[in-house]
Amino acid sequence: QVQLVESGGGLVQPGGSLRLSCRASENIFNFNKMAWYRQAPGKERELVASINVGGTIYYADSVKGRFTISRDNAKNTVYLQINSLRSEDTTDYYCSATILSRYYWGQGTQVTVSS
Repeated sequence: QVQLVESGGGLVQPGGSLRLSCRASENIFNFNKMAWYRQAPGKERELVASINVGGTIYYADSVKGRFTISRDNAKNTVYLQINSLRSEDTTDYYCSATILSRYYWGQGTQVTVSS
């Protein structure tokens, strides 16, 4: 069973930074793509950033210039560096990995931006 474990969330002030981590139970090159999503209660899950096995990166317009996705293959880990945090960034963030058409999800990590 593929397992994804997110960490790094927490409470930060507006304008602050966080680095979220997603550690996979196996070599991340096994996956076609890894991605970060966020979802507030009652709302659709939003794709924030993704990176595929070839290194192609996507960012949602709302986070361009503030969020950076990266990976460390040796550690089986994908990161999301979040800078210039805003109140509207407050929600749960989820890591996903895909193998062909199959999706795997972590349990999420909460980001709260408050003064």
